[in-house]
Amino acid sequence: MKFHTKALAIGALLVLAAPGAAYANTVSVTVRTPGATLGPSAVDSSVSTSAHCTSGLVSGGGIDQAIGTGTGVNGNHVLGTEPSSDGSTEYTGTTGVVGTDVAYWIAKGGSGGQLNSSFSTTPYAMCLTSNLINHTQVVMNKVNAPTTATTVGLVTATCPANTALLGGGALVTPGNTGNFKAIASFPTFNNSAHDYGQKAAADGETNPDSWSAVGWDNSTNASNETYAYAICSGNGINVSGVTVKVRFGEASGPSTGSTGQNTTASCGSGDGNLVSGGAAVSGGNVTTTDFTGPGSAGDHLNGSFPSDSSGNPVGNGTTTAASWTAFAHSGGTGSTSTHSDVWALCANDGV
Repeated sequence: MKFHTKALAIGALLVLAAPGAAYANTVSVTVRTPGATLGPSAVDSSVSTSAHCTSGLVSGGGIDQAIGTGTGVNGNHVLGTEPSSDGSTEYTGTTGVVGTDVAYWIAKGGSGGQLNSSFSTTPYAMCLTSNLINHTQVVMNKVNAPTTATTVGLVTATCPANTALLGGGALVTPGNTGNFKAIASFPTFNNSAHDYGQKAAADGETNPDSWSAVGWDNSTNASNETYAYAICSGNGINVSGVTVKVRFGEASGPSTGSTGQNTTASCGSGDGNLVSGGAAVSGGNVTTTDFTGPGSAGDHLNGSFPSDSSGNPVGNGTTTAASWTAFAHSGGTGSTSTHSDVWALCANDGV
């Protein structure tokens, strides 16, 4: 009997130990940023700058813009936060898988009719390492929209089957019209419950498979193009044990003209490590209804970046970032129906 009792005890220990192994996580991210690039310095112009993952692959990236003070604060806005093969080339050609093992992230800022000498744009690259996810791919989709003023131009990029979404980005072109901007970049699902990318992933949802981007213009332009980028794990990797959890937050505002607002979401205990994030300025309720534009034609984003829990951007080389912040701005006109939205993606590779 003693022998059997001991065997059962050992067996019980083995059974208890096994689930713990399933929750191991080798995902880690180092944030890379070269600091701020001044500009734009001319009306209706743009500035592009990039961050580089010298080791690892981008799982996502971000942008933070300085806007200064005075009337010029309304002029700076986000045109793009996007993956790149070399830090300057943009994926704007044929849709589908456009890149593999990408190591650069572009932040692109644009000016309207107002300028400020303090304008600058700072890029952030989220540099991924994982014992499992050692290759990535970029999927791009685009739409010729919005072509009418104050209408939503939304497009969704979806990861290939049997891969994991890690992050994503957005771009709008042309970048020299002054009124056109990217107002949303967020995780979603290519299913009916999310209206195939029209509704964003909600707080606590797991394993989104798509990324949506939204362009917004307060004038009419037939040549407007909006691009969405999904950063996905490489083909041939068994991601059945991977969990990517979404953390989401929405706040009313900014509601007063010429003001900005930060909104932050954070990875919690057991969620996994921060790998990317997204941001939007919207009409609200973005996880329960199809995306609607914000309350004012001039509303825009000035940031979507890795941060501390108080919304302060992290520095170059940070390995402990657990939060993501959206910086939304009202432009010159206030509205009570404008909302700020933020997403943090937290990954566990189960290795």
